[in-house]
Parts: sequence; structure tokens; C-alpha cells
Amino acid sequence: MAERLPISTEHCDVERDGHVVIVTMNRPEARNALSSSMLVGLADAWAYISETPEVRVGILTGAEGTFCAGADLKAMGQTPSDPRVQERMAQIPDFHWKGLLRDTRPTKPIICAIEGYAVAGGTELLVGTDLRVVAEGATLGLFEAKRGLFPMGGSAIRLTRQIGYANAMDILLTARSVTPQEALAMGLINKVVPDGTALEAARELAGQIAENAPVAVQAILRTHRETEHLSEEDALKISDELGWPVIGSEDAKEGSRAFKEKRPAVYKGQ
Repeated sequence: MAERLPISTEHCDVERDGHVVIVTMNRPEARNALSSSMLVGLADAWAYISETPEVRVGILTGAEGTFCAGADLKAMGQTPSDPRVQERMAQIPDFHWKGLLRDTRPTKPIICAIEGYAVAGGTELLVGTDLRVVAEGATLGLFEAKRGLFPMGGSAIRLTRQIGYANAMDILLTARSVTPQEALAMGLINKVVPDGTALEAARELAGQIAENAPVAVQAILRTHRETEHLSEEDALKISDELGWPVIGSEDAKEGSRAFKEKRPAVYKGQ
């Protein structure tokens, strides 16, 4: 049974269900467009996921059949009515970049579950996650160039690194809509599912990840992020630094015992 966490805000629901945290952008009247209240909730959710040992994976989704239609500049310029959100805005340096997964990313894997519109800032959020499940009727795209704007969430850099130059320039420079089927062919997303089932499919993926050894999952994620642009020789040094402690961990011993005893492993993240 999912429990709503007190870090939730008016426009961002944060729930925990065992090892999984579900983060829901909840402003359906505006197609879940980004607001200051939402970005504070997102920033606090990512920090909670990173800092809570029992949490192994996060899911990001949107309420009522829409992921996120990008930034609402008017709403982001207004002071939220909630005093706690006002306080957190002052306390979190660059809370908007943290919420958008730009400057810092959680130490645990994040899966996005997308229905409906995921455009502009919505696609920027997608690019900041680790696994992407998208409903077949969804709409993706970075429309900033069409509006004389710039994708400040990091996509101008990340897209070329994730899907190659030609595909990235197609999305960024044409500022056109991208179908889930196109995104899958480009390698931008992991899975296309029937409409209305994205969150369910993301939960299944989260369950598979949560069953694995946390020390291994987090070390793999960290290794990728720290070596992505290094030479193989330099990258292998970091891979060894992060990998050998995993081999000697309690989780590794438990995995070996469970295999020999033909039972599911019970990992403690140690």
C-alpha cells in the first residue's frame, strides 16, 4: 500500500510503496505544466530517493493521462501560497534545475511512465531519467526552437550523447512532434505500451530492479555517469574502483548463497 510522503506539494505527489517511490506531477488542469510548487516537490523527491537506504528505485509520472506539457513561465514566476514550499524554494539552491534532473540526478534508477503529452520540459525530464516507458498515443518533442527558446534542462547536450548526432539534431532543430514508435527506433525510450498502462509497466520494471542487489545497481549507474566521456583506459580505472567493493559486499555473498540454495536473494544494500 502506497503511503503519501510529507514532502509532497500541491502540484507534486510523492508516494512510497516498499522499495519504490512514485512521483506524480499533479496539475492536470494545465497538462501538468511545471510550476514552482511542482519543481520543489520534484527536487525534494529526488533527494529523498537518494538519501533513503530502503528506497531502490523511483518512478516519475503525470496525473490524469498526461505527463508534462513543459514549463508554465507565468506560474513559475508566482509565489506559491504554501509557506513550506516558499521556505523550500529559499533553502534549495537552484531548485528548478534539481527538479528537472539537470544539475544533479538521484543515485538510484528513475523510470518515467509517460501518457499523453511529454513535450518541451516533459521531454527534458524524460532525457534525465534512466528507463523510459511510453504509451503508444503519447506525444514527445522539444519545441523550444519553434518558440524562440532554448532547452535549458540539458537536452541540447544529453540527446546527442544518448541517441547520436543525427537523431538528436532532428528532434532539436525541427522542433517537431515525435511519436513513441519513432522514439523507440531512435533508442530514446525503452518500451511502448498500450495507452493507460504506462505506470503499470513502469511498476513491473521497478519491481525487477528492486529485486536486484542495491549496491550493484547503484554502482553500475554511477560507473556509467562518471565514465561516459572518458577513454576506455581511464574509465576502467573508475569501473574497478566502484566494482571491486561490490564483489566483496554482503549483497554479493547473499547472492551466492541464494543461488546455491535455490531461493530468492534477500538483499540489504550492504
